[in-house]
Amino acid sequence: MLNLVLSVLCSSLIFVIFKLFDVYKVQTLYAIITNYVVACTVGLILYEKEIDFNKIIHESWFLGTLALGIFFILVFNLMAKASQVAGVSVASVATKMSLVMPVIFGVIFYKEVLSLYQIIGILLALAAVYFASMKEKSIAFSKKTLLLPALVFLGSGIIDISVSYFQENHLAQHEVAIFSAIVFGFAALTGLIFIGVKSVKKPLRVNIKNIVGGIVLGVPNYFSIFFLIRALQNEELDSAAIFTLNNVAIVMLSTLLGIAIFKEKLSLKNWGGIALAIVSIMLVALF
Repeated sequence: MLNLVLSVLCSSLIFVIFKLFDVYKVQTLYAIITNYVVACTVGLILYEKEIDFNKIIHESWFLGTLALGIFFILVFNLMAKASQVAGVSVASVATKMSLVMPVIFGVIFYKEVLSLYQIIGILLALAAVYFASMKEKSIAFSKKTLLLPALVFLGSGIIDISVSYFQENHLAQHEVAIFSAIVFGFAALTGLIFIGVKSVKKPLRVNIKNIVGGIVLGVPNYFSIFFLIRALQNEELDSAAIFTLNNVAIVMLSTLLGIAIFKEKLSLKNWGGIALAIVSIMLVALF
């Protein structure tokens, strides 16, 4: 349970840092790429065994880290685009409601059995994420704005399912650090290739704020994945319960941090979402 709590704390801190990016005018794309380099470095440092890349490339999970790394940065950019086109609320709901995908995956492929209380808790979690993410204006989908949120939903869900799959079938406990590092390394490489191509038309300028922002983001970003995988290795809770607790707790904590740090105001629906989140966590964790 401690690993899950630490993953929630790190993930919620990421949202706070993103808000600070806006305050200090940090260019998110370049900070994100720097963050992936930092996250990869942290993982390599924490890996307790000798790093043998000739051995690593032959591991059963290696090609998966390549796909995951590319997915990480693609989904992030889709989230940014969805926020611009459909609104931040829509992008947030699409991202967090993706928790339903790993839950269904765990039940179908791992034959995980959920109690009636857990099923009710998961359904309440979906409602909680929706209401806690809503802004004062209601969320309305049109044909033009539906595609991007749908892609964000699918992308986030696929990442969660992939992490769960590799943990269940390919990763030993001592490999979590190096697996996470390689995933972030490929994400960084993908980003560097992107800005390298972009720099052909427009030369890049080094911005210290972007680098500092990326360094500050990289550490909690790494540990959010590291502790989540460690939590999934805990046999006390199944993956469906862990993903539900993780996503709902992140929504709840990041919302409260927004109130405490940035003086954000919540609507009655937001408070209702937080209340539902607390109930859903109790149902999933205790039963």
